[in-house]
Amino acid sequence: MAKRKEQRTDLTSAEATDRIWELATNIDICMFVTWDGEYNRARPLSARVDRDEGAIYFLVNDDSAKNEQIAKYPKVTLAWSDSSHYKYVTISGPATVTNDREKIAELWEKTDKAWWKDANDPEIRLITVTPDEGELWDSPGLIVATAKMVFAAVTGAKPDVGDNAKVDL
Repeated sequence: MAKRKEQRTDLTSAEATDRIWELATNIDICMFVTWDGEYNRARPLSARVDRDEGAIYFLVNDDSAKNEQIAKYPKVTLAWSDSSHYKYVTISGPATVTNDREKIAELWEKTDKAWWKDANDPEIRLITVTPDEGELWDSPGLIVATAKMVFAAVTGAKPDVGDNAKVDL
């Protein structure tokens, strides 16, 4: 796939890609969006982002509806939001559901005990998303963005409130 041109940004494709991975890692919880054949379905999940492996991992229950949706329609979208700092990221790509016990054990965190007894729980499954495109909206922050919006409102110009870039990952 050809690289897409960045939109409203001074970032290079490499810088935008770095920033997308960085924001996805730092924000953690994302809306995991699947397609059920009629509607998009979104639910919050904790993302285990591993840029070195070029993958984003999720631990889920074996009997989850999202697993069935992925089996039929493997393309998913992940959306992260840090609204207090005006930073947003979306990543899309194909997803697979596996029972990779070694990877599940590697990704296990103490907070997962809220859902399962331990990493050996037979109900845990692994969703792996392999990103193929990403987009970011990265503002310099609330005060600067607000000032730029006020200035734009007074002058009639459109506000430049930060970087917006879309790239293939």
